[in-house]
Amino acid sequence: MGPILRGEPQRFTDAEAAAEAIVERLGTDIRVALPLGLGKPVTLLNALTRLACDNPDMRLTIFTALTLEVPRPQGLRRRFLEPASDRLFGAYPEILYARLRREGILPENIRVQEFFLMAGRLLGNRYAQEHYVPANYTHALDILVGKRPNLLLQLMAGSAGAPNLSCNTDISADLLRLRAKGEMDFLLAGERNKALPVLHGDAPIVPDEVAIWLDPPEPFELFSLPKMPVSRADHAISLHVAGLIPDGGTLQIGIGELGDAVAHAMTLRQAGKTRTIQAACPFPVGAEGWTEPFETGLYGVTEMLVDGMLRLLEAGIVKREVDGAAIHAGFFLECRDFYQRLRDLPPEQRHKIHMKPVSFTNALYGDEEAKRAARRGARFVNAGMKATVLGAVISDAVEDGQVVSGVGGQFNFVDQAFALEGGRSIITLNATRTSGGKTESNIVWDFPHCTIPWHMRDIIITEYGVADLRGKTDAASISAMIGIADSRFQEQLADKAKGAGKLPDSYRVPERHRRNTPEVLAEWLDPFSDALPAFPFGTDFDDTERFLLPVLSELKNMSATWTGKLTLLRDALICRPHPCEKEALDRMGFGPDVDGGLSKWALRGALRRFGERMTRTEA
Repeated sequence: MGPILRGEPQRFTDAEAAAEAIVERLGTDIRVALPLGLGKPVTLLNALTRLACDNPDMRLTIFTALTLEVPRPQGLRRRFLEPASDRLFGAYPEILYARLRREGILPENIRVQEFFLMAGRLLGNRYAQEHYVPANYTHALDILVGKRPNLLLQLMAGSAGAPNLSCNTDISADLLRLRAKGEMDFLLAGERNKALPVLHGDAPIVPDEVAIWLDPPEPFELFSLPKMPVSRADHAISLHVAGLIPDGGTLQIGIGELGDAVAHAMTLRQAGKTRTIQAACPFPVGAEGWTEPFETGLYGVTEMLVDGMLRLLEAGIVKREVDGAAIHAGFFLECRDFYQRLRDLPPEQRHKIHMKPVSFTNALYGDEEAKRAARRGARFVNAGMKATVLGAVISDAVEDGQVVSGVGGQFNFVDQAFALEGGRSIITLNATRTSGGKTESNIVWDFPHCTIPWHMRDIIITEYGVADLRGKTDAASISAMIGIADSRFQEQLADKAKGAGKLPDSYRVPERHRRNTPEVLAEWLDPFSDALPAFPFGTDFDDTERFLLPVLSELKNMSATWTGKLTLLRDALICRPHPCEKEALDRMGFGPDVDGGLSKWALRGALRRFGERMTRTEA
């Protein structure tokens, strides 16, 4: 095949016709570069996948990451999520290859490889686990180039006359740059979605870059990530983080409830409300402990533009500009409110958000001198799943190697923190995890693999404080990590270290660290509960659903053991009804005329147990 010629784009309103035009241009061996997350043009992608399903002689190879799927849980979680699915996740169309992969019926002529998975969604899926490609976000481009894609599919904003990459400049912008230099040759097919905002930076592209333009009459609703409740532990972690951010510095934060909590804690600091809370903290805090408001403001450089970062821009905390931008970001994926606010931003504010490739946001290569000058006082905040007492961090896979998500850009930002003068990497994690009715420590002696090696240990934070590990000896690092571990596990960690010759036999857990318990955490934060809400930036869950979330969480943990199940059934019989019990049972489809069996009784027990505990707490 000769060069893939470009020019005036072919315009379509019908996805099947657009897919057939792609095959007519490229033939039956199609190698697709498909953006991660929100950037997938699902209507066009599904039409192309259907063609491949119907034509066994056609070969469709897809290289991508973060395939978005609406959860399809079973049991009580299904009763909770299904009635509210479109409201919570958006009426997002099912991606055909994802369904075929989930059901184990992906045809042999279709191959899907991903370098980042939707967190936890593909544990146990043999195809996804076998075809996962581990890669730092900045290395994914090189891997993709080696696969010689002849098609780039992209969801776009704007119009055929003014196309805009919008949500995903992350790798696409670099692919187009390589094509312009003559180092790659591929066809770009775009699908317009009017819900995407037109953004600046490297998002605008010239019309002749696009060969196929699909403008469907009914654009699909964007995938929405519902706001989940911020726990007491997450609020504590975020208050520790907020005290480590220097005014005039550079910030990167991640997605989810922890990202929301960090942004909220920084708005509290801006309002002068963190001094009193931090003064009451019974746990070790960082050496800085900044509580004063931001005057110069921060510059945001992040692979992912999250709601928390947008909130900080709107609050005037992120305002330090670099080349006309207060935020440089590689992609975004968030809740529906975020999309609406991004579209509605006043032009002067939206102009301060520049979308860039991750080769810019996640690395110092290229114009390194300018990047170093801009990224002063950098704090890169990322979440981990577990950490060893020696400072290695586990963020991407479980013990047997099953991938939970992927390394993504986490290693990139840790690497930047060490390369930049005054830069610091901050890894956050909850001190414990409860699953199957069992609570275990997230700070462990060892683990079969890691995401961040121990020689790159820096700052690690749990709800119980800050461990500054950079440049410390192994003994000092182990002692600091034990100091932020849950007290139920400190002695066994210390014994392991002593047995390995890493701590002296005379070591004892300092008295000031022996109160690392959920009860002491509650004593610290509960008096400030008005300033630390479960949903600091709102949520799509209604009042009854918000009430049910912690109840269902407790129900899941207790149902994992026979003792827990019997306790729930007992509480359903002897505890007083909660005032919201009827509304909660109705919302779960357990009205008075529905039998529901043991599930209904277990839920009633969890509701009453939760109510009794809340009554005791208020007393």
